[in-house]
Amino acid sequence: MAYGTDAGLTTWLDANGYTLPGSLTAAVLRQRASAYIDGLYGPRFTGRPADVTQADAWPRTGATAWGQSLADDVTPAAVENATYAAAYAEAGSPGMLSPTYTPGSNKIVTEVKGIKWEVVPFSGTGPEAFLPVLPVIDGLLRPFLIGGLPGRKPAVMVV
Repeated sequence: MAYGTDAGLTTWLDANGYTLPGSLTAAVLRQRASAYIDGLYGPRFTGRPADVTQADAWPRTGATAWGQSLADDVTPAAVENATYAAAYAEAGSPGMLSPTYTPGSNKIVTEVKGIKWEVVPFSGTGPEAFLPVLPVIDGLLRPFLIGGLPGRKPAVMVV
């Protein structure tokens, strides 16, 4: 299943002044965007899936955001909005949310117009190393991730 609704996507697009380019349907775009959200962020969300048999990362049991517990049967609006933003990005460049990388396919460029350099192949591991990180989505989901917001310190420190 995909996060949000087709009507919710349309409302989000209108509110942000966007229109969907291309011919992919809202349902297909939401499905691709939800797979991207779960693939890149799912393992880092706080809590755990509410039901071990559910296909999506949300809803979750024990999830927190902004220092508060979330209901076990809720998918936060920020997750839906992040899905809509990812759907819009996918509509503009189909396939961008699911790039394919073939190890060993990197090429080394050594000289162009007298300037020499070496391209060092990317050494990241795991499929998430090749997924695009979209700042608007990262920002929307940050409060729901393990570790929460960077730079935030506890209000009381126990020593």
